[in-house]
Amino acid sequence: MNTPNNRPLAVVTGASSGIGLKLARCCAREGFDLLIAADQPLQAAAGQLRAEGAQVEAVQADLATADGVAQLCAAIGGRPVEALLANAGHGLGHAFLDQDFTAVRHVIDTNITGTLDLLQQVARGMRQRGQGRILITGSIAGFMPGSFQAVYNGTKAFIDSFSFALRNELKDSGVTVSCLMPGPTDTQFFERADMLDTKVGTQKKDDPADVARAGFDAMMKGEGDVVSGLKNKVQVAMANVMPSDTLAEQHRRLAEPGSGT
Repeated sequence: MNTPNNRPLAVVTGASSGIGLKLARCCAREGFDLLIAADQPLQAAAGQLRAEGAQVEAVQADLATADGVAQLCAAIGGRPVEALLANAGHGLGHAFLDQDFTAVRHVIDTNITGTLDLLQQVARGMRQRGQGRILITGSIAGFMPGSFQAVYNGTKAFIDSFSFALRNELKDSGVTVSCLMPGPTDTQFFERADMLDTKVGTQKKDDPADVARAGFDAMMKGEGDVVSGLKNKVQVAMANVMPSDTLAEQHRRLAEPGSGT
C-alpha cells in the first residue's frame, strides 16, 4: 500500500539540512513521498523537496524524547513506511569531564535511544508486511576511540554494531537494514558540536550530496554497509588493525579544542 498518489512513503529524520536533507532529496527524485523530521525548522527543506515533485509532510520534534518520537509516529499514522532513513544525530566536542551532562544525555538520547525507539515502532510494521528498507546513519567515528568527542564516537560505535545485529535478525523477513558510515562531512555538525576551532572542524570535508547518494544506493540495493569515500575506507581499514591507544591519540590531534588554529 502506498501514499494516496501511489508513491511509496519514506520517513527521513534529521532532514532539515546536511546529509538528511540530501537523503530526502534522493528519495524524492526516486519516486518517494516524504515525511521528514528534525529538531530544527523544516519549512525551507520541505519547499526544496516539494520542488522535486514529492508530497512532503514535516514534523519538527526532538527525537531525543519519547514525546518527539511519538509525535513522528502519530504523523505516520497507519500508513505503511517503505523506507526509514534514521539519520538524526548530534555531536559534542570538548573533554568529557568538561561537558554539561544535560548535553551528554541529549546526544545519547538522540543518537541511540530515540533512534532505537523509532526503529522498533516502524520496523515492526515492515516485518508484518514482509517488506521495507532501513538506512541507519552511523559513522566511521564508531571505529575509533574519540578523544575530545568521546560520547559521540561511543554512540556511533553502538549504532554501527546495532545495525548489523538488526540486519541479521531481519535477514529472512523481507526487510533490509543498511548502515551509512560517513567521515567528516560538510554540514552544520561541527558548528552544533562546538568544534569549529578543531583540526577536523577546519579541514576539507566530504560533500553531503555524495555521502547521501552512496547511502541511498546501498539502501536500495539492500547492502549491509557503506563507507563513503576512499580516504574514509582507508581509515576504517587502519582502525581495524591499529592499537586503540594509537587511534585515540590520532583522534586527539583532530578533535582537541584549539587544534585547528
